Amino acid sequence: MPTNQPSDAARAATLRPSLIATAAALAVLAALSFLLLHPAAGHAARANGPAVSTATTSLGRILVDPRGRTLYLFAKDKNDQSACNGQCATFWPPLIASGKPLATNGVKASLLGTTKRADGRMQVTYNRHPLYTFVKDTKKGQTNGEELKAFGAEWYVVSPAGAKIAKSTAAGPAPTSGNGY
Repeated sequence: MPTNQPSDAARAATLRPSLIATAAALAVLAALSFLLLHPAAGHAARANGPAVSTATTSLGRILVDPRGRTLYLFAKDKNDQSACNGQCATFWPPLIASGKPLATNGVKASLLGTTKRADGRMQVTYNRHPLYTFVKDTKKGQTNGEELKAFGAEWYVVSPAGAKIAKSTAAGPAPTSGNGY
């Protein structure tokens, strides 16, 4: 009497392609999981924050950002908090961190940190001073923002010790711009 059920060999032949497809899908998922949990070295480096280093200028040894631009502190900042927002931050862009900032070339890692800005972003600090660049410093080594009085207080270049660097006061009063920068 003939039966309508396929033989064991026929059943195995029809299951084999679906087993191979399932195994391949599991292998792909395992590979993706590994890559997501163990990023390549290049991705790990980008997850860190900006590198802060030093450079020599006419003011001596100063802190610079990853592009070699001068870093400033704002005398109006208090208690590790930035007082520079809105229009101020347009002229004095804060050094923003997407991860832990890196100390290189003469910078003390123990003095580097971050603080939360009013807009929720994390700003790099050094010796508890939030750090900024200045839009009129268009090249490495420029210190055009040094001792400018803008947005309610003076701006100073930052030393590797974490203190402000002031120009010699023998040259007269600090330069001021009537339009806020």
